[in-house]
Amino acid sequence: MPIDLRSDTVTRPTAPMRHAIAAADVGDDHLDGDPTTRRLEARVAELLGKDAALFFPTGTMANLAAIMTHAAPGTEILVDADAHVVNLTGAGIALAGVQPRFVVPTSRIISAVDVRRAIRPPSRYSPRLSLLSVENTHNGAGGAITSLDELRAIAAVAREVGVPMHLDGARLWNVTAATGVPMSEYAACADTVMVSFSKGLGAPVGAALAGTSRLMDAAWNGRKRLGGGLRQSGIIAAGALFGIENHRDRLSIDHVNAARFADAVAGTGGARVVPPDTNIVMIDLPASLPAAEAARRAAERGLLVSVWTASRVRVVTHLDASADAVDEASRIMREVLERG
Repeated sequence: MPIDLRSDTVTRPTAPMRHAIAAADVGDDHLDGDPTTRRLEARVAELLGKDAALFFPTGTMANLAAIMTHAAPGTEILVDADAHVVNLTGAGIALAGVQPRFVVPTSRIISAVDVRRAIRPPSRYSPRLSLLSVENTHNGAGGAITSLDELRAIAAVAREVGVPMHLDGARLWNVTAATGVPMSEYAACADTVMVSFSKGLGAPVGAALAGTSRLMDAAWNGRKRLGGGLRQSGIIAAGALFGIENHRDRLSIDHVNAARFADAVAGTGGARVVPPDTNIVMIDLPASLPAAEAARRAAERGLLVSVWTASRVRVVTHLDASADAVDEASRIMREVLERG
């Protein structure tokens, strides 16, 4: 069986998680509120320091519902030029009727200075700014962390111009694991926050959106319009709840494994590795080795990696990748790189 480091979404439920899923207390969530889903939502709201949370099948749907809740059609939203919500969702924000205005980072990820620079003066000829969306950790930047101080500075810019802020915190669990700062402090910077359960926590499916009760009522309607009204959702919410209570504390292991992989591969065959903040390692390849070819050679040797761009591959450590497996993965990647 190959070592699969394409994403932290490839994990399979552990035996105890499967038991929790099978034993879940369920009801019709769309009618009365599924009891397991309600416990999950209450736990997420508690961890994020928000009034309420709403369970979603996917993070993509949760982010889109947040945009629909905050931003009226015909307005524009500020978003990092390499953000997940505009690059990896099949142009989903088009369904919200909004236009993205890209914030181009002067460094690895956007700063408050970058955000301020991207805001255009009000004009009758330009769309009205309605939302600022920030991603933390930043997937496209290699799992990079926006520090709490910088996130607060970005939020201050949003308040200054009178727009809400949404935090795409799909891997916010990893931010806290890396920094020791509670998730609630990052979440306090934003009006709404999305977290995913199917990445670092190892659940098979699911995400949640958190904010005020009023905003979650509006997001419920958005979820309904997007086809996300679920019935016995406790079956899948149970996996997410299990992940929260049992897999958060081990995320630092993934970070250590990512750093080991990065250190082992860096410089091999002229490749440049972006030092990982968390569990994502980006490898910039030499011109002689296209990313698709590198991925093909790695797969032939038993390692699956993601093609990120024509010259970059991505590796993600996770619950199902032991230290030994990551060491073997780094050996394979070095072999691929040494061939050039």
